[in-house]
Amino acid sequence: MTALDLNSDMGEYERPEFLAREARLMPLITSVNIACGVHAGNPELMRRTATLATQHNVAIGAHPGFPDTGDFGRRDRRASPNEIVSLVSQQLTTLSDVLALDHLSLIHVKPHGALYNLTARDRDAADALAQAVAAFDRRLLLFALAGSVLVERGRSIGLTVIEEAFADRAYQSDGTLVPRSQPGALLQTERQVVRQLHEILNGYITSIDGQRVSLHADSLCVHADTLHAVEFVHLIGAELKSSGVRIARQRGT
Repeated sequence: MTALDLNSDMGEYERPEFLAREARLMPLITSVNIACGVHAGNPELMRRTATLATQHNVAIGAHPGFPDTGDFGRRDRRASPNEIVSLVSQQLTTLSDVLALDHLSLIHVKPHGALYNLTARDRDAADALAQAVAAFDRRLLLFALAGSVLVERGRSIGLTVIEEAFADRAYQSDGTLVPRSQPGALLQTERQVVRQLHEILNGYITSIDGQRVSLHADSLCVHADTLHAVEFVHLIGAELKSSGVRIARQRGT
């Protein structure tokens, strides 16, 4: 691996402490995933986040999710293919309309929370999401959990898929993320983050039950709502540099 994109989910909170953390994080990453007003966010926050991204040459992406504001779009649920297409299309339109106010461009799409997890494992849901993205603009990059069903389904219809790994989340033995409701789902220490980063650079992660799981990563996510996100990204940047890996945004094909 010679280069790795760093991405973070933003535009989800209006509280000052989160806005301050995002302002510190933005210069350190290369791609940002902006909430589209359904699980979180609003047009004013979208525009503010996109403007900050542009100031730091960070690629702007949409972060569509399920409309479960009480559970922040993280409650597991089923959805029909038609529901997913409609939901994703509406959110891409919302963010694109906001970006158009400042003549900014949407570069990628990364589903959020329960939608991310559903499309990672369910073929019909993955097909629906990929088709919604392609119908909106097939030049958009699609961020998907490394090794997941969404990677395969997105590529099958000609999308450029960016395989994503996580620096701050624990994995299960099937390559999916440990649900946030379970103990140990979030990595809390610099030691944990560094260990997982070096595993990812070597093409695998160790699951929460100790199994080695192969994966390929084009992009690495650190969540902006992780308490030590800024410190983690500084640490990741130093470790990547010492490993000879550049931090660079994905450009597609």
